[in-house]
Amino acid sequence: MLDPVVADQLPGGLDPATQAELAHSTAQALIARARDEAPDDPALVERLLALVEAEGVETLATLWAMAPPDSLPGALWRVYMLREWVERDPLTVADRYKLGVGREQVAEVVAGAQQPPGPDEMRQLADAVLSGMFTGELDVALERAAAFARILSTGSALDADWLELDRPAEAQAVTRRASGLLHTAEALEAAAAGWRKGRLE
Repeated sequence: MLDPVVADQLPGGLDPATQAELAHSTAQALIARARDEAPDDPALVERLLALVEAEGVETLATLWAMAPPDSLPGALWRVYMLREWVERDPLTVADRYKLGVGREQVAEVVAGAQQPPGPDEMRQLADAVLSGMFTGELDVALERAAAFARILSTGSALDADWLELDRPAEAQAVTRRASGLLHTAEALEAAAAGWRKGRLE
């Protein structure tokens, strides 16, 4: 991790190259810890886990937010954002999940993985992945998160249709949310495919 004294001396915050390097190294260390793989720097993993315990994963998510969607930190940021929405607005998420789950072809969405998670299961899945405690296959976890996002996208689009008559401005915002969730699902699916091919870094 970048020495705090050095970080404080950087004008305007972290240099973009330094931030990108930290985003990738923390994401890789987190997943290495979960998979019991020896990372290049075992001490980094210990510092990372101590940071997550002391400050929460929000600190890491700040680093990951600017990472490309086809990268490991970019994928973890999207998982984090889904978890945050579930935490922040559980009733809306639950309602839109119920609207969408009956409309999506789950077998096609999940591509052979387990049943997509509901809101509570998504929170648990995200917590495990983001805490470095997830011991399953990362590609399956990313596919399940993608399926969750697709279902919420469908539910949001249906909700927007119903809002259009009475609250067009709100309907427009919900439509944008549906589009964003679809892009999130596609990015997570691509990340899962990249992980299987050994190309997700």
